[in-house]
Amino acid sequence: MAEADVVTAPPCVVVGVGASTGVGAEEVLALVEGALREAGLPVASVAELATVDSRAAEPGLVEAARRLGVPLVAHGAGDLARVEVPHPSAAPLAAVGTPSVAEAAALLGGGDLLVPKRTSARTDGRPARATCAVVRRPGSRNATATTPASGAYGARGTITGMDTHSPSRPGPAVAPPEAAHDLQHHGDAEVRDRGAALVDLAVNVRADTPPAWLRARIAASLTGLAAYPDGRAARAAVAARHGVPAERVLLTAGAAEAFVLLARALRARRPLVVHPQFTEPEAALRDAGHAVDRVLLREADGFRLDPAAVPEDADLVVVGNPTNPTSVLHPAAVLAGLARPGRTLVVDEAFMDAVPGERETLAGRTDVPGLVVLRSLTKTWGLAGLRIGYVLAAPETVAALERAQPLWPVSTPALVAAQACVEGPALAEAERAARRVAADRAHLVAGLRRLSPHGVRVVPDAEGPFVLVRLPDAATVRGRLRDLGYAVRRGDTFPGLDREWLRLAVRDRETVDGFLAALERALAPG
Repeated sequence: MAEADVVTAPPCVVVGVGASTGVGAEEVLALVEGALREAGLPVASVAELATVDSRAAEPGLVEAARRLGVPLVAHGAGDLARVEVPHPSAAPLAAVGTPSVAEAAALLGGGDLLVPKRTSARTDGRPARATCAVVRRPGSRNATATTPASGAYGARGTITGMDTHSPSRPGPAVAPPEAAHDLQHHGDAEVRDRGAALVDLAVNVRADTPPAWLRARIAASLTGLAAYPDGRAARAAVAARHGVPAERVLLTAGAAEAFVLLARALRARRPLVVHPQFTEPEAALRDAGHAVDRVLLREADGFRLDPAAVPEDADLVVVGNPTNPTSVLHPAAVLAGLARPGRTLVVDEAFMDAVPGERETLAGRTDVPGLVVLRSLTKTWGLAGLRIGYVLAAPETVAALERAQPLWPVSTPALVAAQACVEGPALAEAERAARRVAADRAHLVAGLRRLSPHGVRVVPDAEGPFVLVRLPDAATVRGRLRDLGYAVRRGDTFPGLDREWLRLAVRDRETVDGFLAALERALAPG
């Protein structure tokens, strides 16, 4: 993969550190953690430690960065000397030429000083040997920054202890983020402005849902809104549905909340997301201050994962199954084989209940170390506005995520819906719906293949309630489809895809036939 000219810049919390020779990692870590508490920030929000280059090899700083799971970025003394600092001191000025290494190193890339220079405390009465300052650099999910010559962190800085994985043979590339992909774009944006005026093939929520019986269950819960939510019954029901103890279940406000909890609660030195896939996992990781690697799967391979493409030192790996937007269903054995000691393996199964028989699911598996399975109840049951999903993981992981949740994160109506959707009759209905979707998807794919003379190519072997297609000038075709009354999902916001891709939700045959006719018109020259 060619080196990108720009990288997407997340909100970046930088801790500048000054240190005397022989400083210990424990002293540095205690100082940093105290400063972060003062700023109201979790430790996981830190993207880097920054210091002067003459301290880049200081063992205490190197070890502190390693334990935090972030790079140690070193800047030249001359560069730091040009940074105006609010709390200058004579000692560092005489030693390294800047009046505050901590503040200058943190402020070199710009940003807001959240915590000014703080000095470490020692219990043995000897002088402190470390200082730190905390800065939030500018950036957002959609911001872009020019890639500096020295790496992805800080102009003119060098990165200590970071490496780049290069596959030994052609295959999916591990790549830095690219600014071309808007990680915040989701299918609902395609219909938000015109609503019912468009036939919706952009959003992956099953049509004509929630069913009447589920609406009735939810409505009945409204009489209990005066009481605080009690999730015990719903949690037990989810646990029973997957044959696991309740302590292995965490109920969440949709799968999206689970990604935020993972990003905030788990320390990861090298998180990695397999793309193309749902963009929210990477967005959540980056918003929490993580630097995220990507494995980009290739169309030539049918967007199937080669486990050898995942670097051995990736300690947090996120993959969808079936994957949104490719609709690829990866074999459970392949995904389970990604597990390693010290690695958290996150498998997003938001669409697994749309697969007949839930083939290749890992939900309920307790023999895969570090496994975290995410499930959503919003897609099959039409509950995107209610927000309900859950996590299946080891009890200690569930406990860590639960500590990161606010109080009562799931509402009483959502809890009632969760319990209802995992009961026997609902599971049987979901299975019937999955089989209907499979038949309707086959009808859609057959119709798309008839348009191959127009350059339409369908990603083969789709297993989800959507298909991914490639066609010339897809952006223009998408606009023409809107004029004809149909909304489809643009594909260029997914890392690994470009402007030639569209994602199409599976609908009933009548709707599909109308769409195919409109697509043929949209593909016509002129």
